[in-house]
Amino acid sequence: MRSPLLDLPGAVAADGPDSDVAAHYGDLFAEQRALVKGEAVVDRSNREVIRISGADRLKWLNDLTSQKLDTLAPGEWTQTLDLDLQGRVLHHLTLVDDGESVLAHVEPGTADSLVAYLDRMRFMLRVEVSRADDLAVLSSATEDFLVPRAELPDHLGKPLAGLWAYEALRIEQHRPRLGFDTDHKTIPHEVGWIGSALHLSKGCYRGQETVARVHNLGHPPRRLVFLHLDGSVDTLPVHGAPVIFESQEVGVVGSAARHHELGPIALAVVKRTVPVDAPLLAGGVAAAQEVIVPPDAGRNVTIDPAMRRRLR
Repeated sequence: MRSPLLDLPGAVAADGPDSDVAAHYGDLFAEQRALVKGEAVVDRSNREVIRISGADRLKWLNDLTSQKLDTLAPGEWTQTLDLDLQGRVLHHLTLVDDGESVLAHVEPGTADSLVAYLDRMRFMLRVEVSRADDLAVLSSATEDFLVPRAELPDHLGKPLAGLWAYEALRIEQHRPRLGFDTDHKTIPHEVGWIGSALHLSKGCYRGQETVARVHNLGHPPRRLVFLHLDGSVDTLPVHGAPVIFESQEVGVVGSAARHHELGPIALAVVKRTVPVDAPLLAGGVAAAQEVIVPPDAGRNVTIDPAMRRRLR
């Protein structure tokens, strides 16, 4: 649904699945700085929200998805993944329990398939699953908020930052986005979702065998990297552009943005065997990489604690 905040003077619609919200309102870097200072919020009302109610909701979700949810406290936000039998990521949920229902927001265009799957898995349990189209997502630099969609026009006179500002900070914080920094083959270890969206010591769930195997062997086939791009180039590499090392294609670019302090930056997924200090070409743009996921991420390899905090 098209956001009413796109009616603001200077608002420019974003591309692709984000076209129902504003990319910016006329001053990208000022919006980023306001977002960092906590002086603005981002309209992410193109995100789809689902509602899961019923007495068995937390234990049921705990059994179906990757995160430990059976002890989730009301008001505590977390993330979880829906995996296929091969451990590949199908859905990424950001959710909160309000004491009566779990409310989860997901990527645009993915709610219906998720609701259909969850509805098939209810069996005789006390759960109900539905879309919550009456709710919309707003975000600060660090938090998400669910508000009644009917109240979005109330923010017309308040400080806003566009989605481009949010995306620049997300990339800086090394947080992957489903469908932008993942593909149909992505497994959680490759993009750093261990811990933030996947609990390694919980009970069984679909896809757990692959997670356990990769964790024990410590060899995910690919790894997410953060790229510092050459600032002298006028354009950003497009989504899906090849990443080249020594004349060979070794990965693809995911998300790219212009950061108010770091300049042009991006996330990319590359082969595990690419040296961690190797200079790369991302869509023809020279890039220096920063490790997010170590090449041997697994039981005996840990992500830097400061980086892990950013991934949460």
